[in-house]
Amino acid sequence: MLHEFELFIQTRGTLYIARDNERHILNEGDFLLMPPGAEQAGYRESDCSFYWLHFAVQDGYQLEDNDPGYEPGKVWIPEKGTLRSQDKLIVLLKQLQDSVRSYREQTLNNYLTTGILCELYNQLYFIQNQSGKKLKQQQLYNDLVDYIKWNRQESLKVSQLAEHFGYNAKYLSSLFSEIAGVPLKQFMLQEKMDAAKSLLADTNQSIKEISQQLGYPDSHQFMHSFKRMTGLTPTDYRNAYANRLLFYR
Repeated sequence: MLHEFELFIQTRGTLYIARDNERHILNEGDFLLMPPGAEQAGYRESDCSFYWLHFAVQDGYQLEDNDPGYEPGKVWIPEKGTLRSQDKLIVLLKQLQDSVRSYREQTLNNYLTTGILCELYNQLYFIQNQSGKKLKQQQLYNDLVDYIKWNRQESLKVSQLAEHFGYNAKYLSSLFSEIAGVPLKQFMLQEKMDAAKSLLADTNQSIKEISQQLGYPDSHQFMHSFKRMTGLTPTDYRNAYANRLLFYR
């Protein structure tokens, strides 16, 4: 027997939604998981955008109040939380939308849906596994991530980060790599490419305009970096995700 869940991922504005007798407020970057059989309704109007994913699981799922711990092959998602990287989930959701629209292949749709749930779980599990780090180092890491995300459209360098936070550039790179598991420069480039993906998929800006907005001196350097990171040219990426299912009220 299949049991259907519903996952809401807020991308803009505020969503006011009730589940049974509980009222929830979702802001940008928040998510809410509705269990099977839950009665839901909006309780206040607002101008907002969100993704609404329906997925079904076989018998054997469990509803837990707390994280049961890591088990290979199992995914744990809390009822409500905040995403670590909203852009990564949005890219995956857009891929699923494109698959539904273009191919109507259930196997592919199931695969992409599983990828979305695994990405959500990994973002949450990553945060929990960092709790043993020294508080000061963890706070510095969090500040680095926030600063990079906030300024990802700028031509940011590690030396600038070091000067801003008052630390040695080598120390920052080592600390970041130890906690995140990826080099600092790579993370900075990934964030810039995630911003580029959103601009390519959600705007009609030209490649030149996007490259300028992201702080590249010329569009050729941007195109080279984008293809090296994604395997696609910016134009090919935009064309691949041009046909998406959109819901308008």
